[in-house]
Amino acid sequence: MLDFIKQKIVAAYETMAVRYNELIEHKPHNAYYDRPNTLALLPESVNGMSILDAACGPGKYAEILLSRGANVTGFDLSPTMVQLAKERNPERGQFFLHDFSQPLEMFDNESFDVVLCALALHYIPNWEPTIREFCRVLKPNGHLVISIEHPFFEYTYFNSQKYFEVEHVTCTWKGFGRPVEVNSYRRSLHDCIAPLTGNGFYIDQLVEPKPVPEFEALDPKHFKELNNFPAFLCIRAVKR
Repeated sequence: MLDFIKQKIVAAYETMAVRYNELIEHKPHNAYYDRPNTLALLPESVNGMSILDAACGPGKYAEILLSRGANVTGFDLSPTMVQLAKERNPERGQFFLHDFSQPLEMFDNESFDVVLCALALHYIPNWEPTIREFCRVLKPNGHLVISIEHPFFEYTYFNSQKYFEVEHVTCTWKGFGRPVEVNSYRRSLHDCIAPLTGNGFYIDQLVEPKPVPEFEALDPKHFKELNNFPAFLCIRAVKR
């Protein structure tokens, strides 16, 4: 069953990838909600740092970090996203195909200063092995910066009756061309925090983000909604 769901997740992103990449610069939830709040949790200067961009998508985060002098390695489960990341960052960074629910055997212990994982962890049912690997490949006092869908928002959005269970859910995305069914896993706040604190990290910052002003002109409805209730959650965890 899990492999089947994973195949559906990959198929959805393969379907959306090109359009996703075309819209990534100004798609409000990405450009003016997730990115500014997630980037704000990174070290003030990343110049010379080694950063792992886990589930890199079309390489927009990598592009920004490379422009700031970081050394970026990125991977994604979608072949098309990996290709788009390479095209966006020609001759810069390293990008390859990988499933982050599997071990990061290609990396030695303490290889990276920062691991970034934006809006991706909700695609795997069990965070524990992935978080342990993130911890392993980080240097001492290295940062793990993640953004996820807010567990309270998801509980309401999916009309869940099982808050404390990790629950397979689906929704239809209509903003990247033809409608696409997207599969993911909803979980409690506890199940977002415990894999971090139980696998080598302490929580340094937790942000319930608000959209930046540029969002309003493009999508005033969601701008108002997101200023009243968060849809995402951003966390900075530090390796103990």
